Amino acid sequence: MRHLRPSDHWVLQADRLLRTLSPQAVSSQRPHPDSSIATTTLSAEEKRHAAGLMRVNHSGEVCAQALYQGQALTARLPAVREQMAQAAREETDHLAWCEHRVHELGYSTSRLNPLWYGLSFVVGAVAGLAGDEISLGFVAETERQVGRHLQEHLAHLPAQDLKSRAIVALMAEDEERHGAQARAAGGVALPPPVTRLMQAMAKVMTRSAYRI
Repeated sequence: MRHLRPSDHWVLQADRLLRTLSPQAVSSQRPHPDSSIATTTLSAEEKRHAAGLMRVNHSGEVCAQALYQGQALTARLPAVREQMAQAAREETDHLAWCEHRVHELGYSTSRLNPLWYGLSFVVGAVAGLAGDEISLGFVAETERQVGRHLQEHLAHLPAQDLKSRAIVALMAEDEERHGAQARAAGGVALPPPVTRLMQAMAKVMTRSAYRI
């Protein structure tokens, strides 16, 4: 593999940004978890609510892409950079699954996604500059919080919306694995003020993405 110049990395970042934010620009490398599940009848309110939750999940994956890309750009060790890049590739599946399901329910993804991407990229880059142990710890904490949100969504999705539930369940498994990998690679626990700030930012994103 040829050595990439700094300018090459920025071109790759721009390509990732455009693919993440452009409608239907990413595809899943794995089969959609709901591909073999028959469509069930949902009321208009159930569709609206399910679409809102899946829109939140999609925006969360937009943030994940940006976080991982920002961290990969500033990580010091090549192994950590590759781990971040690999995690971003796997999270692309989630992005594609959520986008497809939101559209299938008759709604669109959040119009605020460019804002979430930009903010998350900066946060990821700063975490990477703080050191690889902090960066990996940030991943572990992020995945812990995301996993908790996904479990809450499983509790609030309509019981008969088996397609959305299958997607969220597999996403939760992946997030738990990514968090465990980050901890095993040397991620350290973050200070409580940082985790509380992350929770506050996540709350703003989820409430906004559910509606807009």
